[in-house]
Amino acid sequence: MKKFDIHTAIVILREEYRSWKTPAVTIVAQCEGSPFKVLVSCIISLRTKDEVTARASMRLFERADTPGAMQSVPVDEVAGLIYPAGFYRNKAQQIVGFSKRLMGEYSGIVPDDIEELLKFKGVGRKTANLVVTLGFGKPGICVDTHVHRICNRWGYVSTKTPDETETALRKKLPAEYWIEINDLLVAFGQNLCHPVSPRCSVCRLADICARIGVGPSR
Repeated sequence: MKKFDIHTAIVILREEYRSWKTPAVTIVAQCEGSPFKVLVSCIISLRTKDEVTARASMRLFERADTPGAMQSVPVDEVAGLIYPAGFYRNKAQQIVGFSKRLMGEYSGIVPDDIEELLKFKGVGRKTANLVVTLGFGKPGICVDTHVHRICNRWGYVSTKTPDETETALRKKLPAEYWIEINDLLVAFGQNLCHPVSPRCSVCRLADICARIGVGPSR
């Protein structure tokens, strides 16, 4: 198998990214600059389309945009504001719950440490890494289904789970690409490198991609 050139891939993806829609959580981070809002948007975004995440986040933040304000909002009201996000009732409980915990145990300040964030109910490694990278600008690698699938499809890693992919990337991916890899591959996965029938015929990475696991493509 030919060695995948990650440097060439990043250059191409950066160029293509300009014509793709920016992921919703990234827009929140760019516009709001608040780790708390990044955290809340990450929770809302799980198993939810980007356009729904963006609208739900904005509605909620108009009602409450700090842990102090959010802890006082009834769970049912939060659920109504973020509907139709997937599992909106469970997410509403999580959002109010970690807002109360932030106020009670962290003086209303979102931790900037992955292991500390993982102590919060509903916060997995993907969300923790996004908060650290987008909310604080600190090194981290957020691995969601897009990053996991595409890195394996390229042949850049050979892993079974997103957590294994994160571990592999921390050892292999140049540090300068850590923060942006999620943004680039989420947009890439949404626009070209689909889980089923990817658009390989128009992909500028086709010549260097191992296409592992790819069946029919366009």
